[in-house]
Amino acid sequence: MKNKYIIMILALLPGLWLQAQETKPISRSEAIQLVKENNRKIKISQQEFLESRGDYRQTNSIFLPNVAVSHTGMTTTNPLMAFGSKLNQGIVTQEDFNPDFLNNPERIDNFATKIEVEQPLINVNGIYQRKAAKKKMDATALQTDRTVDYMVLEVEKAYMQLQLAQQAVTVLESAQKAALANKKLANDSYKQGYLQRSDVLSVEIRVSEVNNQLQYAKSNVINASDYLAYLLNEPVNTIFEPTDPLEVSVPVQGNLETVSPDRADIRAMELATEAYGEMLQAVKMSFLPRLNAFGSYELYDDEVFAGDASGYLAGIQLKWDVFEGYKRFGKLQKSRATYEKARLEYDSYVSRSEMEKNRASRAVKDAENNLNLTRLALEQAEESLRIRSNRFEQGLEKTSDLLTAEAQFSQKQLEYAQTIFEYNYAQAQLEFLNK
Repeated sequence: MKNKYIIMILALLPGLWLQAQETKPISRSEAIQLVKENNRKIKISQQEFLESRGDYRQTNSIFLPNVAVSHTGMTTTNPLMAFGSKLNQGIVTQEDFNPDFLNNPERIDNFATKIEVEQPLINVNGIYQRKAAKKKMDATALQTDRTVDYMVLEVEKAYMQLQLAQQAVTVLESAQKAALANKKLANDSYKQGYLQRSDVLSVEIRVSEVNNQLQYAKSNVINASDYLAYLLNEPVNTIFEPTDPLEVSVPVQGNLETVSPDRADIRAMELATEAYGEMLQAVKMSFLPRLNAFGSYELYDDEVFAGDASGYLAGIQLKWDVFEGYKRFGKLQKSRATYEKARLEYDSYVSRSEMEKNRASRAVKDAENNLNLTRLALEQAEESLRIRSNRFEQGLEKTSDLLTAEAQFSQKQLEYAQTIFEYNYAQAQLEFLNK
């Protein structure tokens, strides 16, 4: 008797858990909007775009000058440094040329304020690096758009799973009511001597089976809600209640034969490949010389931030790294291999995308055929249950036949709901691949 109560309590736990948690109605459109605003993967993808934009903005350095300001203080008795500091400060006198003073100078303090400017003039490999960074940034932006599309697909799937789980609870609750009604009718018939004890036990077994299935269905509702909450970045103790019914979606429209080259992820792969091509050109251009202008303005004094003496320096530098121990040749070989690998990966990705789209198109057709079959099977099971229920109430039908019909009807309801889910998800996946 004690074990019986324990089993009853365990069977009621999912229901009590559902009541203890907050129930929040949500529509499909609201779920899609929330995933776009709050999903972590989308936010991570947005940060990756900001990273690539930062890399691109760094390449402004090939056009803009580098400006640095420094202030240096020192004290010295070094002959060369001491004499040079006096020259910079403009305090050299005739006595300073005395060999004794030149060889053994007194300690001198020197403070220098310097403003330095470097301006790139010709940097061909830098221009190609900038082009590569721009293409990478554009590719990352498109990849972010594709991440949004994928997370929308994922939240649609999670929402449909929640619909399916909720529909299963509804079907099994209805089956539970029918089983309890049959149990009452069987008990009444047994008391009147119309049924045997074995028939009543069969009905009780059916009630236990339905209760067990209902327990699992309610657990599935919790699991589906937890996953949806994870996608929406919501608290996991929220039980979502779908406001949109589980029904057949509208067929996907558009070109279902070939993959569009303008699809965000394919275009991103293409831009990434082009970026590797630009980097290859940048490595090739590193063999050319670079031309830079430079200049500085300097202030000197023996006191901090005084600057009584000043001077400037300006010039142009043409630098050509002729040979770096085969380093650039190895870098060129690696860059060429990287570009070829990216090009092959792009071709492979396009081919795989076409395969996935063809597979998704066939999956929609298969799901549509299965949907029609399960709909007919459901109608037949419903009619069979109606007939057997009427005959059972009149004492013209066996208990086992009624239980079989009732179980079959519940099973066909669940199968039909599952088929709707599979058809709708196949449609959503095909739409995702068709964007």
